[in-house]
Amino acid sequence: LGVLSTPRPPLVQAIFNRDVEEVRSLLNQKENINVLDQERRTPLHAAAYIGDVAILELLILSGESQGPPKSGLHPELAGRKALHVLLKHQADVNARDKHWQTPLHVAAANRATKCVEALVPLLSTVNVADRTGRTALHHAVHSGHLEMVNLLLNKGASPSTCDKKDRQPLHWAAFLGHLEVLKLLVARGADVTCKDRRGYTLLHTAAAGGQIEVVRHLLRLGVEIDEPNSFGNTALHIACYMGQDAVANELVNVGANVNQPNEKGFTPLHFAAVSTNGALCLEILVNNGADVNFQSKEGKSPLHMAAIHGRFTRSQILIQNGSEIDCADKYGNTPLHVAARYGHELLISTLMTNGADTARRGIHDMFPLHLAVLFGFSDCCRKLLSSGQLYSIVSSLSNEHVLSAGFDINTPDSLGRTCLHAAASGGNVECLNLLLSSGADLRRKDKFGRTPLHYAAANGSYQCAVTLVTAGAAVNEPDGKGCSALHYAAASDTYRRAEVPCGGSEEEPLKESRLKEAFFCLEFLLDNGADPSLRDKQGYTAVHYAAAYGNRQNLELLLEMSFNCLEDVESSVPVSPLHLAAYNGHCEALKALAETLVNLDVRDHKGRTALYLATERGASECVQVLTSHGASALVKERKRKWTPLHAAAANGNTDSLHLLIDSGERADITDVMDIHGQTPLMLAIMNGHVDCVHLLLDKGSTADAADKRGRTALHRGAVTGCQDCVAALLEHDAFALCRDWRGRTPLHLASARGHLPALRSLLRAALATDPLDAGVDYSGFSPMHWASYSGHEDCLELLLEHNPFAYLEGNPFTPLHCAVINNQEGTAEMLVEALGAKIVNSRDAKGRTPLHAAAFADNVRALQLLLRHQAQVDSADRLGRTPLMVASESGHSAALEFLLFQAKANITVLDVNKNTALHLACSKGHEKCALLILGETQDLGLINASNSALQMPLHIAARNGLASVVQALLSRGATVLAVDEEGHTPALACAPNKDVADCLALILSTMKPFPPKDALGSFSLGLLTNCGIAAKAAALPHGSSCPYSPERPGAIGLDGCYPE
Repeated sequence: LGVLSTPRPPLVQAIFNRDVEEVRSLLNQKENINVLDQERRTPLHAAAYIGDVAILELLILSGESQGPPKSGLHPELAGRKALHVLLKHQADVNARDKHWQTPLHVAAANRATKCVEALVPLLSTVNVADRTGRTALHHAVHSGHLEMVNLLLNKGASPSTCDKKDRQPLHWAAFLGHLEVLKLLVARGADVTCKDRRGYTLLHTAAAGGQIEVVRHLLRLGVEIDEPNSFGNTALHIACYMGQDAVANELVNVGANVNQPNEKGFTPLHFAAVSTNGALCLEILVNNGADVNFQSKEGKSPLHMAAIHGRFTRSQILIQNGSEIDCADKYGNTPLHVAARYGHELLISTLMTNGADTARRGIHDMFPLHLAVLFGFSDCCRKLLSSGQLYSIVSSLSNEHVLSAGFDINTPDSLGRTCLHAAASGGNVECLNLLLSSGADLRRKDKFGRTPLHYAAANGSYQCAVTLVTAGAAVNEPDGKGCSALHYAAASDTYRRAEVPCGGSEEEPLKESRLKEAFFCLEFLLDNGADPSLRDKQGYTAVHYAAAYGNRQNLELLLEMSFNCLEDVESSVPVSPLHLAAYNGHCEALKALAETLVNLDVRDHKGRTALYLATERGASECVQVLTSHGASALVKERKRKWTPLHAAAANGNTDSLHLLIDSGERADITDVMDIHGQTPLMLAIMNGHVDCVHLLLDKGSTADAADKRGRTALHRGAVTGCQDCVAALLEHDAFALCRDWRGRTPLHLASARGHLPALRSLLRAALATDPLDAGVDYSGFSPMHWASYSGHEDCLELLLEHNPFAYLEGNPFTPLHCAVINNQEGTAEMLVEALGAKIVNSRDAKGRTPLHAAAFADNVRALQLLLRHQAQVDSADRLGRTPLMVASESGHSAALEFLLFQAKANITVLDVNKNTALHLACSKGHEKCALLILGETQDLGLINASNSALQMPLHIAARNGLASVVQALLSRGATVLAVDEEGHTPALACAPNKDVADCLALILSTMKPFPPKDALGSFSLGLLTNCGIAAKAAALPHGSSCPYSPERPGAIGLDGCYPE
């Protein structure tokens, strides 16, 4: 529980003083028995903590007894009496502190058995958990109090209950070495093989705690000795990592696998090699056959692990027991590379003494020396240079090299960097001097064309730069990108990052020191001939780099040195320093430039000024600097003609927008328009930036300004549905009925997008403005049309409540037409239920009903809905077409099938061109629809019906290549010799055009006469069979009359083909 927070309530203070009389006195004075301290602990918690059962009972039995408390009160009797008094005085035995611990938790943790005996009868369960999921039994086991554990178990505590990490009381007993408690728990049913959430067994936890007796007992119980946890670690791994040598020895002696790898391939020996206290564990493992050369999945051997932390003694043991000196991991690094990287000089000596190869290539083909100098370990550098440099033994007789070893100090890595490059990058001048004195080539370039001086300058290393220049390095030597050392020095603070603790006290002083050193480096280069006017291959000078990376001191120095070429500095080719500083938000660098340069409105290739970029990026401090130095807020970029105000409003940068408006450049600055006529207010609303909207309106932006399409800010508010924006505009008297180039008001757009709150506000404003406005656009569509078409039921409901007969105004293509044609069943049903038959059978300008629209959209459910409400299934439009004919022509088989089979639509209706539904299906090539119609009829009158062009369905089906339809027509007795108005039979209708048909007719007319009837019959049947369309239906009776095809000259039926 810890010390209770001060100030303590008087009752809690009396309890901690163990002053029973004072406690009784306070209770008699009606002191709040459930008072909470700052940690939300009650007096019951305090009494349980100090373990004073007398005070605890006094609190529970407050007010019942005037005599001295009886500390030996029997629990059951106490429970019966306490329960009544507790309810009467409301002493809360279930009170929880901020850790959710009850008085029972506190008493169990502090071995207060008498208190527990007094509390348990008043509780519904002893298994209540605290914030971490631990019960009173967890706390009792943690304390190791056998009597308390036994008491709780007897009172119903579950021995296998888990906390939020799935740890059971057994885990705590094993970890803390409470052997007797562990035995008791096991005897009461706890599972000795239990695991927590991360797979830790009791053996793992006992090994971690170094509890040798618990380990032995668990082993006697038969637990699995090599059971891995979720990370693959066995108990031996854990013992070695924690440095528990006695446990490790016990596990090894009873047969633990010393070479079992975990999920990353590390064995217990790897853990022993790296652990702070693992030296004895390592000896035990090595002496018991552990593989000293076992490599992890990354290729690291135990010797690699020892090298990371410089475990000198352990590395010697490993080497003496056969560890491979030059074993390489998957990056190519040997233990010598690792020791050099972490600066362990003594270990380097040991490895080199035992034959480690100093010329072995590691990561990026680096030598160990690369790594030592890169991380600034001069002692390691000295050691590697003294013993590892290339040497040769020359024969005195033959004058030839007979032996050579070591490495060439100028050997590059895979990126062309020598050890001198690495030392310059590391910034340790001692390492640099050692390399130079050993013959390192300071003019050597890497694959990017960079010399060591480039690296020293990039890291702002003044001393290294001085050393290299003094030794003869060329200060104006360009690299592959055309950058000199001065370019890198100008941006040096970006490249160099010191490793300091996050939020540490040394961060600011260290940063200041780094900045000073970088400045001295730049100054030194300039003093020694570095040319500030040099440009890289992209055209950037050192001034550009300093501006881009925000180093004001460097920038001021470079500007001073570039005073004679300020025109080049101000140039926007490719980008001016002003733009770079503004884009990256470097206000200090921007201030230095603004105080030096004359023109702050220079534009880049897209026409953007520095102020535009700063505003777009939300760098309000940069905006303030530029506006205070006279930068214009009205310069437009080239593509969209946006000003900085447009950019600020579109991106929601309120602070920047405020600064731009307050610059006072023009009275109507807030109403400046872009190429589309949009004001900043419109852009702020389109992107939902409410703060910018309020600011612009308060600063005088015109609420009803329209763009080139007549759309205002209110139109945009309706589209986005931003209620706050719409409300702000209406508060500033925006006109709710303003119309765009198509006559649409904001109400139309809000209805189309389904923004109910905005629509409600706009409707209210529209009624207040002009209650007689019809509210239709230039196409005659009202907001109700758009809400119905888009399926926004809530908006439609509001509009119907407002004016249910609005559909009578404007376009006769009603909202119901709109709903069914766009498959919006919800709005269609609302309209039908609200308006009934009046709208169900309404007609548009072409005489089409909503049923026509549903058929056109193949909307079967809408067809069902409309027919349930007395829609006329055979109503014809002005072209004489019924919904069935519309479905046929559109090829909508589902709608056609419903109208045919369920609605029983008339298939014999003719349109103004005497086309039937079958004609229309064939004319559009809708084979399935044609077959559905034919499946419903055997009527020759329909099959041979001709339209105004004297074409039968057979003509049209043949012309469109509908083989299955032709087959069905022929099987039902379709006339094959009937001619259309051009004199063509169905056979000639197959010709691609009239000329081809005429030619085919001429050819047929000169052919030999037909063979006899029987021969012709067999011939024609064979032809039909070969064509795949042989008639399968029974012969139809001849002579039936056709009401759709009146007799005409030249029309010959099948009966007239063959004379008797």
